[in-house]
This record gives sequence, structure tokens and C-alpha cells, in this order.
Amino acid sequence: MAVATAAPPQAIAGVSPSHEREIETEFPSIAAVAPGRILGGLMNCLPVGTGIVKLSYLIFGLPLAPLGVIGYLQLKVTGQRYTVTNRSVSVRGAMTGAVVKQVALKDVASVDVDVLGGQEFFRAGDVVLRNAGGDEILRCAGVPQPERFKHVIVEARDARMQSDEALAAINKRR
Repeated sequence: MAVATAAPPQAIAGVSPSHEREIETEFPSIAAVAPGRILGGLMNCLPVGTGIVKLSYLIFGLPLAPLGVIGYLQLKVTGQRYTVTNRSVSVRGAMTGAVVKQVALKDVASVDVDVLGGQEFFRAGDVVLRNAGGDEILRCAGVPQPERFKHVIVEARDARMQSDEALAAINKRR
């Protein structure tokens, strides 16, 4: 009977040890700003429905639609976007791409989702990155499908950590 031995750590495919690669970019929804959350709160304020449609959708939907469109367009021009790379999570200008704030993946100890009032209508939430001390180091506001985006960040962080460990083991062999 053959005895299985633990294989030495291997570098992770797709994680470059020398180059930063973009994994995903996410644009915030209108739920990232207070006026958008107010609109979301109004749209969910009357839970009574007529079949599959809430009464608040019927009453407020059409009158509030132009405000939603204006807010959406303004965010696309003057707002921000969130980018996850194989090394960091950054907040960048929506149009310029200039880095506003950046956090290295190695500094992220935990990732939480915080759904503020009014964001649930948009199926959005804030993705909060915390350091080992539990302090908030970055907040990505109004991210659509925040649990999925959280998963992307956690997977990128874990891959980065495993890759660094594997590269350190390989370099010790030399």
C-alpha cells in the first residue's frame, strides 16, 4: 500500500507574482448616495401589494423614475468605481480611472456587507473591508449584489496569500 505524502505548495494559476492584474470592476448603484437610498425607501414604504407588485411601486414608480435616471447618470460621470486586482482593492474615478483610495489585499482581514435603509430595494449594500484590528479600512458603497462582490474580494485575498506562501516556499528551496 502506497503512502500519500503532502505535495509541496504550488503557485496559483492566474496570480502573477510580478504584475498587477484586474479581476473585476464594479460600479455602484444609485443606492450609494443618500438621495438614492431615499428613493429606495419610498419604493419600499408600502409593503401591501396587488398580486406581485407592491402598492408603493404603483404610486411612486413613475413620478420618481426621472430622479432615479438623473442620479444614475450623475454617478456614472462624477462617481466612483471599485476595482479588485490580484494585489489590491481600489476606489477609482468613474470616468478618469484615477485611484482615489487603495487597500492591499494582504491588509484585509475580513469583509462584511452592510445594507443601509433604502438599499434593499436596489439589491445593493456597502462592502466593508476591515483590518486585523477590526477597523474599517475601505467602504465600497452601494455595490449591486454585495455578497457576490464580497466573495470576489475574499477569493482574491486568499489566492494572493496562498500565492505569496507558495512563492516563499519556492524561494527557500533555492
